[in-house]
Amino acid sequence: MAEDGIDKITAAMAAGDEDAVAAFYRLYFDWLLAQARRATRRDEAFCLDVVQDAVLRIIRTVKKVNTERALLAWLKIVVQTTAFDLLRKENRRAARETLVASSRGEPAAAEIDDGHDETTITWLKEEIARLDPQLVRMIEMRYEQQWTLSRIGKVLGLSTGAIDGRLRRVLLDLRKRASDDGVFDD
Repeated sequence: MAEDGIDKITAAMAAGDEDAVAAFYRLYFDWLLAQARRATRRDEAFCLDVVQDAVLRIIRTVKKVNTERALLAWLKIVVQTTAFDLLRKENRRAARETLVASSRGEPAAAEIDDGHDETTITWLKEEIARLDPQLVRMIEMRYEQQWTLSRIGKVLGLSTGAIDGRLRRVLLDLRKRASDDGVFDD
């Protein structure tokens, strides 16, 4: 991005301009994801959570910045602190679960099989079959073949952010339909 555009996009973001936030996300998503990977050395799913939380922090606290160098330095700090916060949160949760499970003589949550029944699996397969073929292909690559967002993007000619956004939207839609259809009701 040209240096003269940084001050405009950050000022617009600080003023709450949704288009500026969307432009920022498109421009910096891949960079933010790479920073999350460097900071955590964790899997892509965890890094995507870091990026999502970091972007929320960025939106809440952004101020006008005049140079891309200054913006990148600040973004790096936001991603690192967000990553550390999520790592600490995960460690505290795991310690609590282990403590509670051991005090009850139960297995830890990670040891429990949440086995979905055949009705749920059948419903999900039918819903996925109704989706756009490109979305189905993305879902298969991501969840069946365990491909990274970057690899999917390269194959489909889309950015990592575009793949992430499309998968998030389709998953939210599937969750809502499952709730509306009573798929997960006991």
